Amino acid sequence: MVSSAIPMRGIQSTRVVTPEGVRPALVMIEGERIAEVRPVGAGPEGMPVEEVDGVLMAGLVDTHVHVNEPGRTEWEGFVTATQAAAAGGVTSLVDMPLNCIPVTTTRDALLRKKDATDGELHVDVGFWGGVVPGNEGDLSALATEGALGAKAFLCHSGIDDFPKADEATLRAAMPRMKDAAIPLLAHAELELDAHPATTDPRKYDAWLGARPAEWEDAAIAMLIELCRETRCPVHVVHLSSAGALPMIEAAKSEGLPLTVETCPHYLCLRAEDVPDGATEYKCAPPIRGEENRARLWQGLLDGVIDFVVSDHSPCTPHLKVPERGDFIDAWGGIASLSLGLSSVWTEARARGADVTRVAEWLSARPARFAGVADRKGAIAPGLDADLVLWDPDATREVTASGLRFKHPVSPYLGRTLSGRVLRTWLRGAVVFDGDDVIGPHGRPLLHRGGTA
Repeated sequence: MVSSAIPMRGIQSTRVVTPEGVRPALVMIEGERIAEVRPVGAGPEGMPVEEVDGVLMAGLVDTHVHVNEPGRTEWEGFVTATQAAAAGGVTSLVDMPLNCIPVTTTRDALLRKKDATDGELHVDVGFWGGVVPGNEGDLSALATEGALGAKAFLCHSGIDDFPKADEATLRAAMPRMKDAAIPLLAHAELELDAHPATTDPRKYDAWLGARPAEWEDAAIAMLIELCRETRCPVHVVHLSSAGALPMIEAAKSEGLPLTVETCPHYLCLRAEDVPDGATEYKCAPPIRGEENRARLWQGLLDGVIDFVVSDHSPCTPHLKVPERGDFIDAWGGIASLSLGLSSVWTEARARGADVTRVAEWLSARPARFAGVADRKGAIAPGLDADLVLWDPDATREVTASGLRFKHPVSPYLGRTLSGRVLRTWLRGAVVFDGDDVIGPHGRPLLHRGGTA
């Protein structure tokens, strides 16, 4: 029986992506949550119903975003990042523990970050803590304060105040994380020998050769061993090396608590297409070649890779695109928040994947990984009414004026993508409509037991 204390309303489409598949449906909303999902036209008499034309899907959950606030808001910030998220159908994002100041490796730093969100959020935002040498004693407090997990770098992170974690650091941290019921996220590259094919820093081959796939493969092998030893859940962020897929598949078959993400830039871009000096393509690990890309897609389609997130990692234009076009010196990170749905859909439909698969990769599975699937990631009764309406057949050219993150520098500029977001709802409230971002309506998204 549906309560009548809060006025009920409905949104109805012929293409609603539910856990049971795509079907015509009426999504009934009571307050901030989905009350029921019924057949079209089966709502209570007198209930207002909005008919919409397009695919109605659960809002995206992007668990890999660098917002950089507090401390480096000249790079990005909660206002611009969450506006971009809403425009791309992302209703929940999780902020990385760097490149903010201070880095989120202590309870105090997390409290400061939560304070910085006050009145700024257009979508809901969760937080990852960080694992660095000597902070294993802080991890339980981070979880208690609401951190959804904690991330480590196995190589230099790019900033000195977030030092890399060696094997001893991970071995000290992982039992505590297991006890706190939070996962370890790992940037999986070990700094081994590298032999670039060229020394010309304007050539992409110089960067590609400086971060070979063997770095990733060695790091993932070590993480699998530590996962087996400690049984702490391990998550490999931004997988770029398809060579690691067989060992990942074997570890999963063994029953280890291992999950893996990849990013749109590894699925949609190719090393062969990167022009000289085009440092907007630089990221770590690097974008690799077409054969590797095809294998990553197969790994995603086969379920070896669990889901897809942006790894939105912006900075100021002079750091990202230095005048000399030097791939070695430029900041490494792809700015793409708001482009995930359309970029992934463009390539997925060409490979025969449907919107149900896309909803799994971009909404349901990242919500499950972050521990918020009881609130987010699907159109189902009891969950937050986080929805995105989009047209899978519409195309658009990516332009600087259409990007809402702080600095419109991106390798996607000038590309034509399929799939246009028409409207986004956060807990039942419209936060994006056509070209307008509305709000702020977002809130902190915390680990169960965390404090607001």
